[in-house]
Amino acid sequence: MKSPDTRFYVPELTKGVLPLSAEESAHAIRVCRARPGDILQLTDGKGHLATGIVEKADPHCCEIRVESIKESNRPKPLLHLGIACLKDDSNEEIALHVGEMEVASITLLRTEHSEEPKDSNLQKVVRRCELKATVSLKQSLKAWLTEIRGPVPLEEWIKNYRGDIILCDMDGERNLPTLEKETTLLVGPEGGFSPREIELVKNYANGSVQILGLGKTRLRARTAAIVGIGKCV
Repeated sequence: MKSPDTRFYVPELTKGVLPLSAEESAHAIRVCRARPGDILQLTDGKGHLATGIVEKADPHCCEIRVESIKESNRPKPLLHLGIACLKDDSNEEIALHVGEMEVASITLLRTEHSEEPKDSNLQKVVRRCELKATVSLKQSLKAWLTEIRGPVPLEEWIKNYRGDIILCDMDGERNLPTLEKETTLLVGPEGGFSPREIELVKNYANGSVQILGLGKTRLRARTAAIVGIGKCV
């Protein structure tokens, strides 16, 4: 194989002979041209990494022998992203780029100005975001998959969340202190959170609230999410 760093996703990673999914099998055999005896790097996205040897080079069901599994500690403190639901493929774009970084989860939030169909549970959107996050898991060589959550109303999320909050706002501070506790970066929709929602976040009582500015220019929501996370990691 050209790249020993190519990593394959196996949700249930155990010792012994394991089948790759049809998609991963096709990638291993047709794209990477793996052959029996070649070594593949595997991850389950839950902190486990393994080296496997190709036993059956089938593009529909490639079989890998795993003899040992390494466990990777999760980066602490945990960092999450809460992003208002956006239209088109913006949610997927965020999942793809943020999923490359050490972000534990992305929660899609329903807000007053969010752009999702209000009568939809958005499960197709969630599934597409999960697929993008999986692509980023493999590309970035992380051990932990960024989980996709939601959609959930902002008010409900605030009620149930325990941890610190960083709210993106043009009037916020440019620099952040080092994160010490589990933290969620909140990014509003195009046009931002409503004044009522901003007050709701500022009055959050189960942790600290910091206001983060991302520069002098107005950013699209998807850009703000990526830049904001970049300031936190």
